[in-house]
Amino acid sequence: MAILLLFIGLQICDVATTLAFLRQGISEANPLIAALMLLVVSPAAALAVAKLAGCALGLYAWKSNRTRLLRRANLFFAACVAWNMVALVKS
Repeated sequence: MAILLLFIGLQICDVATTLAFLRQGISEANPLIAALMLLVVSPAAALAVAKLAGCALGLYAWKSNRTRLLRRANLFFAACVAWNMVALVKS
């Protein structure tokens, strides 16, 4: 359960740091998320849609005992959050 909670926590941190750097005028680097932001009402709504889908996939991975996949996803999203923090500090 801890691995899933970490995954969800990293999703929340990714949303928070992404919204913070968008407010500072830094553009979204992920082309899929950037395209989604053009289609919905606000960047927050686009991130919510993407992260809810991601959390659903994380829950599926956890329920189907794919913990190795979740560990790798956690490493990836930890790196994304770190990247976002660096972008915030540099701006």
